[in-house]
Amino acid sequence: MSCPVCARPTAPAYRPFCSRRCADIDLAKWLSGSYAIPSDDPEDAEAALDEAMRAEEAQSKETPN
Repeated sequence: MSCPVCARPTAPAYRPFCSRRCADIDLAKWLSGSYAIPSDDPEDAEAALDEAMRAEEAQSKETPN
């Protein structure tokens, strides 16, 4: 297995990285927001609320009382 940061062979002490440096680089990317999980959800809070309200209205129309 190779280091995901620099592609060198991994070191058991820092697995899956090759060194503390590469582990710290990866951690910094996570903390700075460079890595992100893909999502179809709107990022704007107001847009998310609008979408949730539309979904709730659509669901209430589909299910009879």
